[in-house]
Amino acid sequence: MGGPHTVRAGEEAPRHGVLDIRPCADRPGIAASGEISLTSQTEWEGALEGLLSRGGDAYLELSAVTFVDVAGTSALARAAQRLGRAGRRIVVHEPPPSLRRALEMFWSDLTVIEVTG
Repeated sequence: MGGPHTVRAGEEAPRHGVLDIRPCADRPGIAASGEISLTSQTEWEGALEGLLSRGGDAYLELSAVTFVDVAGTSALARAAQRLGRAGRRIVVHEPPPSLRRALEMFWSDLTVIEVTG
């Protein structure tokens, strides 16, 4: 899931505006760090699309994400709606406050997204 914003082994941690996405080690999903915004939207949408191609529930570890804009939250909501039609869900672990607020404001009835932590 690399791309222009991916940090590779031996490089510095993500800087402001940079998004790093990698597979979760212990479950089917992805772990992200950095920011999900206009500069990383294409990479974020690609990562979510990859989750849709797998079976079962999808997990997003977002404890190291500092910010998600409304477009990033909207992409997550669209992915969740597609998974919901297949009887699946997205479990989001420790998202930043910006994602929690946007979900509460605009997608409070979207039950296929479970927020933990």
